[in-house]
Amino acid sequence: MARKAQKTAKRLVRKRTETGKSAPKRRNMRAADRERAIVDEAIRFFAERGFEGQTRELAKRMGITHSAIYRHFPSKEALIERVYQDVYLSRWSPDWGPMIRDRALPLEARLTRFYLDYVERVFEYNWVRIFVFSGMKSFGITSRYLDIVRREIIEPAAAELRHELKLPDAKAHALSERETELFWGLHGRIFYLAIRKFIYATPIPPDLGAIVRDAVQTFMDGAKTTMPKLVSSTSRLGA
Repeated sequence: MARKAQKTAKRLVRKRTETGKSAPKRRNMRAADRERAIVDEAIRFFAERGFEGQTRELAKRMGITHSAIYRHFPSKEALIERVYQDVYLSRWSPDWGPMIRDRALPLEARLTRFYLDYVERVFEYNWVRIFVFSGMKSFGITSRYLDIVRREIIEPAAAELRHELKLPDAKAHALSERETELFWGLHGRIFYLAIRKFIYATPIPPDLGAIVRDAVQTFMDGAKTTMPKLVSSTSRLGA
């Protein structure tokens, strides 16, 4: 009887240990891992299918119930928002904006450094395809991301070019759309390489670094001639 009671006591102690403070942690970790798996698969799923793909299809692809997705994300829009944070915001470097504004280097060198880093971070299958699909379905990812590009890169670069060319300060004389469009043209030229590769599935040059340098140098050569004319033109219109 004593041995039996001892065994019973040991079982009770083991049960309390197994269901004690560590148990909630394991459950939380499992839930976090499951959420991470849903996000990772959603990124691949939306990149392949676009946002026409349904969460029910995603659940079937993962081998989980449809309701399991909604235990972590209350709607498809909430899941897409998480994809935006993971794919886009996490890859945006906080150093890029200050890099464009750093006058220790000529603007051409700054733009080259930025685009070399940008190409390395965003030229990726999921990033590019989700970006394009979002633009077609108006989920807001594309417009929100481009707003960051405009605010942190395009407008500061246009203001820095004015400074470099000794043109009126952008604070005193606002940038015109024609000026910022020059820089959008450079941005679009470089990003189109990613479109060719991941959307059209056509070859692109293997040495992207050389292509980026050529694009920035060509842009700067032309902008140094065009920018003063644009500023002069808008100054007369605003006078």
